[in-house]
Amino acid sequence: MSNQGQNRQLYANAIRALSMDAVQQANSGHPGAPMGMADMAEVLWRDFLKHNPNNPKWENRDRFVLSNGHGSMLLYSVLHLSGYDLTIDQIKNFRQLHSPTAGHPEYGYIPGIETTTGPLGQGIANAVGFAIAEKTLAAQFNKPQHEIVDHNTYVFLGDGCMMEGISHEVCSLAGTLKLGKLIALYDDNGISIDGEVEGWFTDDTATRFESYGWQVIRGIDGHNPSEIAHAIKEAQSETEKPTLIICKTIIGFGSPNKQGKEDSHGAPLGESEIVATREKLGWHYPKFEIPEEVYAAWNAKEKGSKLEQQWQEVFSAYEKAYPDLAKEFKRRMKGELPTNFKTYANEYINNLQANPAKIASRKASQNSLEAFGKVLPEFLGGSADLAPSNLTMWSGSKPINEDKAGNYIHYGVREFGMSAIMNGIALHGGFVPYGATFLMFMEYARNALRMAALMKIQSIFVYTHDSIGLGEDGPTHQPVEQMASLRLTPNMSTWRPCDQVESAISWQYAIERKDGPTSLIFSRQNLAQMQRNEVQLQNVYKGAYVLVDCGSVPDLIIIATGSEVELAVNSAVAITDKGYKVNVVSMPSTDVFDKQDAEYRESVLPSSVTKRIAIEAGIADFWYKYVGLEGDIVGMTTFGESAPADLLFKEFGFTVENVVSKAINLLK
Repeated sequence: MSNQGQNRQLYANAIRALSMDAVQQANSGHPGAPMGMADMAEVLWRDFLKHNPNNPKWENRDRFVLSNGHGSMLLYSVLHLSGYDLTIDQIKNFRQLHSPTAGHPEYGYIPGIETTTGPLGQGIANAVGFAIAEKTLAAQFNKPQHEIVDHNTYVFLGDGCMMEGISHEVCSLAGTLKLGKLIALYDDNGISIDGEVEGWFTDDTATRFESYGWQVIRGIDGHNPSEIAHAIKEAQSETEKPTLIICKTIIGFGSPNKQGKEDSHGAPLGESEIVATREKLGWHYPKFEIPEEVYAAWNAKEKGSKLEQQWQEVFSAYEKAYPDLAKEFKRRMKGELPTNFKTYANEYINNLQANPAKIASRKASQNSLEAFGKVLPEFLGGSADLAPSNLTMWSGSKPINEDKAGNYIHYGVREFGMSAIMNGIALHGGFVPYGATFLMFMEYARNALRMAALMKIQSIFVYTHDSIGLGEDGPTHQPVEQMASLRLTPNMSTWRPCDQVESAISWQYAIERKDGPTSLIFSRQNLAQMQRNEVQLQNVYKGAYVLVDCGSVPDLIIIATGSEVELAVNSAVAITDKGYKVNVVSMPSTDVFDKQDAEYRESVLPSSVTKRIAIEAGIADFWYKYVGLEGDIVGMTTFGESAPADLLFKEFGFTVENVVSKAINLLK
């Protein structure tokens, strides 16, 4: 082996040593993948990846995603070695309480981690989102001789990612959209937790990806740096197709007794095996010790600063030639809204309140997109093959498959893939992504929603056909438990508006919220507009407010959301006619209301009033939180039925007569 080859092996072995030592010290983790992918990482990170440890948020950096996130020590190792703010003590604290070096890489805790990975397949989906964002942003901002957006997205993925169905969804779309700057390196080691995958995974992966429209580079020795480098160069030269580089690797490379076996996949190697591995690799250094010459060879600070400086010179020239575009680029990459947005939104909402309309909230949502889209070029919308039903397109919508500088994505029937791609778009920066399907089909996408909430990123999930009110399609399409599920997800803000005004305010909230995702839930059926004064209008933004005020301490409070608010108001009139005092509370967002101060919450739901009824065409049990043991609920306790909406609401008790009956029983 040449001196250069020996050096490269030494640099890769630094990853292997850190990975096996950290997993052993934690007595938990996955050493096999980092040890097997170390040569791939060494070539990519030292020779190709365009990044700057001094500024991990540099706008034109390449994005790197470790989709097989159980191999987190690979990413922690290369970040530490490259000069990012990740200390050796933090690596020693791998998988410990409150340590930033968690069991799977987590976005926001260590600079240089572009996305949280762990649920297999979602990393490659996020990477597709990164690549869509890069291509679209480049088309919107780049000018001849002024290419300020020009970077690649690299992703490592393994057999588990390939087996997960989401990889089919997103990689199929990536080929269709010709994402030439997406380069995936497949760690083809043939091993998963259960053993050799040939017993349950015999796909012709290469042909599969070629059928998607990818360039596939086969037969690369994942432990041969020159082959890896040549393949990456070939991938970079293909601008129309995403590339899959199939790297044949040995899991747990260097372990004399466990390499190539499932033993190295998800458990520490053991002290004696680590001693033997050090001997086999020629790594004659104590635990967690990296020689200075290895640190020096890996350190990317100087190179990264030069790369960013070169880009800054390009951007300065762009700024002189196109000052307005440059200002807009900076604003969008910072995630800042136009300075006039709040004023514009408030004027729009006030105008809606002054001009009542009885329309479906899905139509009100489309009207809001029409209004807000005109001042938000960062919108990048889409639907999972339901645009005519979700009403996600507006007059300014331009599909990116027709116009590279467009602002709309036809995702096809790919709810899970859409949601995870949206997360990648949000993480890339420069866009506010929204995507839609029927509320029922958030079930396909649930884990991507959870990841958005976990990462605290701004993805806007739009769900229409929100209840048994969608009617004849029947219980397969009628959501019952989905709203409760969304509301129970930490850091997910969920809105179910009752009319066009609340719909617009829910959109405003989602647009202004930068610390997490929002789910917007809209109806198929027409909804009457509620009367509100100025204070009530302002209080919608607080998640819940007194819509009908009896003027004194009420005998009964009725709480409702969405299409059931009108039922609540009509029921309150009937109960008032019987001599009782009734307040109606519209609660479009329970989580937003819960965040208000105690004084405001008490003003809406005074603790002295224990007689309460909640009305919502969703699972009933959720509402005990607000009505207590002395209250009652008009809600769903079963799945729906197939019938026209008006018959279904009557069948399941969503009538004035039933609400009045329950109220009288409570009050007596």
